[in-house]
Amino acid sequence: MGPDEIEVFKRQQFGHKLGFGRSPALLIVDFVNGFVDPQLFGGGNIAAAAASTLPVLQAFRAAKCPVVFSRIIYAEDGSDATVHCLKVPRLKSLTKNNPASHIIDELAPVPGEIVLDKRLPSVFFETGLHGLLNGRGVDTIVVTGCTTSGCVRATVLDGLCHGFRPIVPADCVGDRAQSPHDASLFDLSQKYADIVHSQDVIAFLSQLKSVAA
Repeated sequence: MGPDEIEVFKRQQFGHKLGFGRSPALLIVDFVNGFVDPQLFGGGNIAAAAASTLPVLQAFRAAKCPVVFSRIIYAEDGSDATVHCLKVPRLKSLTKNNPASHIIDELAPVPGEIVLDKRLPSVFFETGLHGLLNGRGVDTIVVTGCTTSGCVRATVLDGLCHGFRPIVPADCVGDRAQSPHDASLFDLSQKYADIVHSQDVIAFLSQLKSVAA
């Protein structure tokens, strides 16, 4: 993207900051075995993004803030396949019995954390996530996971539409190729989310702990 194209967004006053709210939740989108494996659904910087998410997860646990994981799960017989599966037929292989659909061991949920099964890109679509977050008083969603141009982007957009402040640590989201990753981060930063570094999230959580103490 050239300087003239970027100038259009500045001139039209896009890209203002949302800022952190007072009550964050962490969304870990589809960091499952199959999406970290470049031979299945992975590649690019996805594995590195998963590794960078671990310190953020640990910080959320230390701050006792909500943590939500998502994974794509279809019925073993494919009876609940969506139109999305016409575009990507291999998605139907992601069933509960397939290890490819299981959350990676490094980020394995602990008791009290929420695991949501979904069939379409957004973690908000028909999963009850909106109500779960509202019930916990959440006003900010820190979105990590993959892919940046797919399920992460869809989740961020739906989160904004539901009234949450989306925060995306750029080093904690990944895609199969660099171009869609970079383009999505730029577009999200201009319209729908704040793009930060994982250390910014950890620092914010440390401040929350200090206030709570």
